[in-house]
Amino acid sequence: MTPTPLHPTGRHQRSTYKLLDKLLSATARTSLELLSTLVHDIVETDSLVMTGGRVWELDSERDEYILRYQEGEMEFLSEGTRRSVDEMPAMKQLSAHKTLVAPSTVPDERGHRVYSLTGVGDPVKRPSGTLYPYALAFTARELTDEFTDAMLVTGSAATTAIRNLNAAQRERRIRRDLDQAWEIQRGLVPDHATSFRDYDIYGISVPESVVGGDYFDYLTPTDGDDRLTVVISDAASKGLPAAVQALFVSGALRMGMSFNTKISSLIQRLNGLIYDTFPFERFVTLFYCELTPSANGLVLYANAGHCAPFHYKAASGAVELLQPTGGILGIVEDQPFGVENVNMAPGDILLLYTDGITEAQRRNGSQYGEDRLRHRLMALAGETAQDIARLILEDVQTESAGGRYSDDKTLVVIKRTPSVG
Repeated sequence: MTPTPLHPTGRHQRSTYKLLDKLLSATARTSLELLSTLVHDIVETDSLVMTGGRVWELDSERDEYILRYQEGEMEFLSEGTRRSVDEMPAMKQLSAHKTLVAPSTVPDERGHRVYSLTGVGDPVKRPSGTLYPYALAFTARELTDEFTDAMLVTGSAATTAIRNLNAAQRERRIRRDLDQAWEIQRGLVPDHATSFRDYDIYGISVPESVVGGDYFDYLTPTDGDDRLTVVISDAASKGLPAAVQALFVSGALRMGMSFNTKISSLIQRLNGLIYDTFPFERFVTLFYCELTPSANGLVLYANAGHCAPFHYKAASGAVELLQPTGGILGIVEDQPFGVENVNMAPGDILLLYTDGITEAQRRNGSQYGEDRLRHRLMALAGETAQDIARLILEDVQTESAGGRYSDDKTLVVIKRTPSVG
């Protein structure tokens, strides 16, 4: 089995990100319970193309792997089946590659399939080699970029989730420091309202707990260039770790702005810094847009796996989405980020938001959703940026009152004011 490199695509990023968010928020009692639930969710998620999955656990005393859970279309093995490391040589290769993907050598009644193996947890050194405490095995009917991407991301996310589970007691001991952390994070958030030429801008962020991973900011260059950058970001982890990431992203962007760096290079460097600095909680989405003084309302943007902002066009009343131009930050050390552009005519609106808005859960379990958010934006298009942001947030809070799941909620509204006369 030889490793297949990651090729990030935008089509399945939101499905993967939602799975990661659920995994990192899990309240499982044990690592095996967490991994078994993960395998079930992956097999049941159609966009991730897996047809079957297994959880193997290392018995380090005997250098054997024990089958703990299996689901889907795979060769049947009884749970509790043991295999020595010598019988599963791919387990030794995981220390170098973390995820291996290869065609299966054993066809079934439906033909050959793709087989993957992903190491989870902190590797341990044994006489037979360096081994992962857990391994997730999956099958798929064909090798696709989505399959390869999902495997690499899943291994990292599952390892993070297990560490989070083991660290829960330790995190409880530092809850007393959260008041101070809240003060620090509040210092990150700019004034709600700002303006740039004929743009009216208003942002608001409501953390679900004392501190959270949502972040927005308004940045101006230090070289005197006439432009304004608006940033919104969301860390997949929760609580204090997410707040630390938000602080890091804020500082890194502010420092990067001082070097007059191109947008694509700045996001690439930020991605590398997150990858190097946060070995556990690496998953950050970010939307970065730059308002320019051009008469045609040119806006440059890069979207690193973030919720696609809405562009409301006053002339037609239509709403378009600003889709990702690159992957989620921190997953892959070296990945490119494209830069796109839109033109904002007078009366046009950009609505930036985090998934705590659209995924806010109602009492009946349904989500607030993109459709309702789009309709609220269209209905409020004649209002000021402040009124649009506050009325949408009020609607989200009302709709989600009593829901069992909630997340940080952040909105930034950028409106180009209509011409007068």
